[in-house]
Amino acid sequence: MNKKNNFIIKGLKKSLIASCQPIPKGPLDSSSFILASAKASIIGGAKALRIEGFKNIKVVKKNINLPVIGIKKRISSKYPIIITPLLSDVEKLAELNADIIAFDSTLRNRPFSVTKLISKIHSYKKLAMADCSCVKDALNAFDNGADILSTTLSGYTGEKPIPKNPDFKLLVSLINKFKVPIIAEGRFNTPVLFKKAIDAGAHSVVVGTALNRIEIITRSFLDDK
Repeated sequence: MNKKNNFIIKGLKKSLIASCQPIPKGPLDSSSFILASAKASIIGGAKALRIEGFKNIKVVKKNINLPVIGIKKRISSKYPIIITPLLSDVEKLAELNADIIAFDSTLRNRPFSVTKLISKIHSYKKLAMADCSCVKDALNAFDNGADILSTTLSGYTGEKPIPKNPDFKLLVSLINKFKVPIIAEGRFNTPVLFKKAIDAGAHSVVVGTALNRIEIITRSFLDDK
């Protein structure tokens, strides 16, 4: 790992990463809002950002000097993989200077293998972050050289309803099994859950919906009535 990437990893220790991803096609889905959300998150103490989309990453990188986890989401009728499925996505994210490139590392039908995605990411000297749904995903990604493992896709790959709570069981399993940074992501939506993840040994925690998906935040007050 080069000095820059090592510096980024160290800087993320025990930090909050703000995922600035509004609801697609919602009223806040614009690069200007995403940039404003990113700036506000940094004022609040975020040490890095997770940003989706080429246009949004370009705007954020032009205006903010903090590490960016870059992703590209694609909806396909042929493959279930949504997060950075293509080698061309990796190429574009690298060209836009995303510091970390995250991708779906699940063992599902996909256009390009995890092996090829990680190799492509490393060819640009970028950090490869594997978004996992289970330990098997993580093991495959780790064996293929992933620099970071995350719990991002736990609860999102099956036919069952999405759980309400984070997958602490998976988080702890990854922390205990793998000697690479483990990032907690997926429903870590309160300060208590953030602290619990850090105390469990998470390298850092990604928080998204609770920060900027105002539609969902508002609805949460009414759903419990």
